[in-house]
This record gives sequence, C-alpha cells and structure tokens, in this order.
Amino acid sequence: MRDKVVIVTGGFGALGRAVGETALAAGAYVALIGHGQGDSIAAHDRLLTIGEVDLTELAQVHQAFETVAARWGKIDGLANVAGGFRWQTLEGGDLAIWTELFRKNLLTAATAIKAALPYLRASGGAIVNVAAAPAENAKAGMEAYAASKAGVLRLTEGAADELKDAGVRVNAILPTIIDTPRNRSDMPKADFARWVKPDQIARTILFLLSEDASGITGAKILLSSRT
Repeated sequence: MRDKVVIVTGGFGALGRAVGETALAAGAYVALIGHGQGDSIAAHDRLLTIGEVDLTELAQVHQAFETVAARWGKIDGLANVAGGFRWQTLEGGDLAIWTELFRKNLLTAATAIKAALPYLRASGGAIVNVAAAPAENAKAGMEAYAASKAGVLRLTEGAADELKDAGVRVNAILPTIIDTPRNRSDMPKADFARWVKPDQIARTILFLLSEDASGITGAKILLSSRT
C-alpha cells in the first residue's frame, strides 16, 4: 500500500481509526471522512481529516473526495466503514429505525462508491464495504440492522459485476461483534476476548485494497474471531 491513497468513511469511529492507522503504517496516504470532527486525531503528514460531511449527500461527498484528489492527485482505495446499529424487535420497535439504518449502513456506502468511481476507474482501485455477520443470519431484534447490512452485500455483488471490466474490485467483510469501547459498555458481562478486534478487521480491509488481493472481487469474508 506504499503511496496509495485510501479514503475511509466513518473514519472517526473506533474501526475507522483502526483502518486509518493500519493504512498509514503500510505507507499509504489516508483521508478519514465522517459526519463528526477529527480534532482528536493526531496529525500526520500523510493524513487528511474531513469532518461534518453527510455521507448520504452526494454533493458533500463529491466535494470531500475532490479535496482528497486535489491533495494527492488520485484515489486508489475506498473503505466504507460508516454505519450504525440499533437493536429493537419488529413488534415493539419503531419503523423509523429501518429508514435510519438504511441511510447509515447502505446509502452511505452507495453514495461514497458513486462519488469515488471516476477516481477509482482511473487508478484501477478497489473498494471494501463493511457489512455484518447478521446480514446472513439475523436474530430477533436484529431485523432492521441485518436488512440494511444485507443490502450492503447486494450492493457489493452488483457493483463488483458492474465494475469488473473497469478494473475496479469490490469486496465486503462481515464482522461479528467488534471489540469497541461502546460494545464493552453495552455488554459488560460478555467475554471481550472472544470478539473480533478492530486491528484484525483493519488488516483484512487493507489486504483487500492491496495488490495482493488483485484476483479477488465480489467476495464476502466473515470475521468472527471466537464469537
């Protein structure tokens, strides 16, 4: 990944930061983009943070990506990490959550891909979408979340087929429970040692973005650790 330019959406969260740090360690130029602020992230000469971006608004995402391309001349990789989670049963829950999770998990990915395509076509780049294990095996209370992440899988499959002749690869990863401070707070009695670590996910994403994975597109990779 030396001197490759990688964009990470949802770059200010635990997983987004881990992907950014792993990419920097591999010698890439990294842009972290999200709706929050990147003020707490340590400065680096190969790091660009762009905050207050609504990742469902194409014009805002276009502008952010243009800023990245203007800084480094190209875009080689896109990691769609942005997303959200809500647990609720269908019977007792609010249908508005379905729209919320569709926007956070699926529309953000579709919007980022659309904005990135002119650059990725030029560079022969790659895309990795973060889906989730429940996308293929939903449990009670996970219906809305799993449905939105299943949409990410269908997006990945369709985009991989659409872009294969353009030389742009599109793959997805499906983590189980990620070991983040938020998840530890929400599930304090769980065995955290069994959860998949952000750095494990980050290394997988970087592999799929790299030339080492040049023969892989349309794949979905489960990251389950011991959950």
